[in-house]
Amino acid sequence: MNVHFTEEQQMLQKAFRDWAVENVAPYAAKWDEEDIVPVELMPQLGELGVLGCFIPEQYGGLGLGHVERVMAIDEIARYSAGLAMMIFTHHLCMGAIVDFGSEEQKMKWLPELCAGTKIGGLAVTEPGGGTDINGTKTTAELVDGQWVINGRKCFITNNHCADWTIITAKTGTDEKGRTQLSAIFIEKGTPGFQASREENKLGLRGSFTGDLVMTDVKVPAENLVGPEGKGSPIALKQIGEIGRASMSAICVGIMRGLLEEGVKFSSERIIYGKPLNKLQAIQFHIAEMRTDYEAARLLTYQAACLRDEGVATTPYNGMAKLFATNAAVRCAQHCIELMGGYGVINEYPVGRFMREALASISSGGTNEVQKMIVFGDTLKNFS
Repeated sequence: MNVHFTEEQQMLQKAFRDWAVENVAPYAAKWDEEDIVPVELMPQLGELGVLGCFIPEQYGGLGLGHVERVMAIDEIARYSAGLAMMIFTHHLCMGAIVDFGSEEQKMKWLPELCAGTKIGGLAVTEPGGGTDINGTKTTAELVDGQWVINGRKCFITNNHCADWTIITAKTGTDEKGRTQLSAIFIEKGTPGFQASREENKLGLRGSFTGDLVMTDVKVPAENLVGPEGKGSPIALKQIGEIGRASMSAICVGIMRGLLEEGVKFSSERIIYGKPLNKLQAIQFHIAEMRTDYEAARLLTYQAACLRDEGVATTPYNGMAKLFATNAAVRCAQHCIELMGGYGVINEYPVGRFMREALASISSGGTNEVQKMIVFGDTLKNFS
């Protein structure tokens, strides 16, 4: 495992950063304030390689890895966590296809997802509870060669913009009577399939989040992704290895933004005839922010490195997500405090960073869920 970027990775990071500075930074505040979702940027992101960086070349990707994928999320989230949310939810759809789809499905669906000409989504959470995936009430029944799907999903990112969404639904029970879920691909515009409620979020604005309703939706039998009855492991793998890694990367990007804003403000603000950062109390705020940032960054990129080495990274991403989300909130508080009254003025992005950090805690699985995952893995490996 090596968390130092290669020369090629450094070049790619610079390309991602330069693009974000030009195409995201000037508009991020407006997207947040007006809750604008910049879907028109997806083809640009496809051309840049952000969307398909971890997808094999034969399917339209760059053939790189999850380090590069996390790097892209990190760089974009520095300016807009909402845009980063739209991108990584697109990645969830792609990850399910590349990990579990048939060769025909990969050739049919992945090239357009890599190019950004189609937007993807993954819909698992339901009103009855997000963590209890086995409590899923959405059903899918195979009738005359078609899946007939009924149910409702909630808190679904990209619900209003996804052209293609993979949903989980009950398709039967096993020999012990336990619910079996399957993963099924649905195209936007299919009769009975519609986005309904759109949530007005505290943070992570600039991305759609809301409900999907399915009423006698009929899709071909070949839209089943992976084996029938294996929808739960398919969904959990994507959430655990792509979703939580992305939330950690988003928080790393937020913390870099807070550090840069804090250092800039404290260097330029003159008080008692000296720059603010000559005061020891301010120096301590910045030192704690930097330490949290570096620790979150190392945990996040370590998990990405392990994923590229073929290690199952759900517990590592759980640790990274648990630490990074809480650390981002701490960093935002430090930055607000060091800026004094200016810290709560919306002319500065610090308040937005705080809201994005707070919203990240419950996204991709609450931190209580991460603690359970980390605890279980710890018992297994430290007994």
